[in-house]
Amino acid sequence: MNFSQTIKERRTIRRFNTTPVAPELVVSLMNDAVSLYEAEGTPRWRCLIAGTPESRHRLVDSMMAKMKESRFGKLIPAKMIDFFVKRITDIPAHLIFIAEFDSDQRQSDENYAAACSVMQNFQLLGWDRGLGALWDTDPIFHSEAFLAEIGLQAGERFAGILHVGYFDKAPRARRRTPAEQKWTAFGGGGKANGLQSDHMRISAQSILDVLNDAVWAPNDGLREPWRFIYVTGNEAAAKLSDASGNASLAFLLVVAKQEADLHKQEEDYAAVCCLIQNVQLVAKSRPWYSRRSIPDWIYDQDQCKPFGIQSGERIVALLEFGDNNRPSDSHSSPPPFLNITHL
Repeated sequence: MNFSQTIKERRTIRRFNTTPVAPELVVSLMNDAVSLYEAEGTPRWRCLIAGTPESRHRLVDSMMAKMKESRFGKLIPAKMIDFFVKRITDIPAHLIFIAEFDSDQRQSDENYAAACSVMQNFQLLGWDRGLGALWDTDPIFHSEAFLAEIGLQAGERFAGILHVGYFDKAPRARRRTPAEQKWTAFGGGGKANGLQSDHMRISAQSILDVLNDAVWAPNDGLREPWRFIYVTGNEAAAKLSDASGNASLAFLLVVAKQEADLHKQEEDYAAVCCLIQNVQLVAKSRPWYSRRSIPDWIYDQDQCKPFGIQSGERIVALLEFGDNNRPSDSHSSPPPFLNITHL
């Protein structure tokens, strides 16, 4: 697959046709989506599939419970609700993603990032096979009935639903903000300077080129809640290099804006996770690799301030870039995907 092309061509699909989606295809795409995610450790998350008519009806009924009970819902004509129910029920497959909470915030973030990244991988792989998807986290559907239907347990977090199906027409592309406008060079590296490894040069411009593909990540309302801090040419870069055990790397801090609304915070964090996953997929076509990590120090505000992290922002991940001649064990192997169940 040409990841750069697929990332830019993929669209959110809201109108599906009635063509059935083979359950075997969904499971196959899920396993492929997991294999593309390079994890640190073993993130804990799971996926449920509602693919039969009966399970889809149960899921939609549970989703509609909160709307029907709300003051707004009571004003909606019954025919309109029936139309909405039928429209969702007719979608061939629904994939529900759930991540575990952990007492350690870093582990919780890793679990949630893994679920979101796999969702993005699934969307891209599905698009390559003619499948469209709608990523749904609307809080109006989060009723007790819905959470009970998906079996959400204490210590778990709902990451979102992918409504999946074939479609007849894709919407037009909407403009993305160039990465250059979200880019800060920290330490004098600018756009021209690169970092020299034994075998190649990784320039800031080459990383910007990858980011300009990666910014075609799904995000609600095109809020584009990210910015990038390129770290090189100073003691800070040396500190990051020492922490990773590598001396010849380029470093990028990916930062997310934090909205006051908690639901928007989660949506924006998920969008940044998708962007990071896009970076790693596009980097596979380059003669260098990217490694994503969540260092412990990003949770210490005092350690983040020197990099220009402002109030209302957080570092989501550190990306390291280096040549492809590194030992194969420098990457964490993705865990096998086993925790998939049918609703």
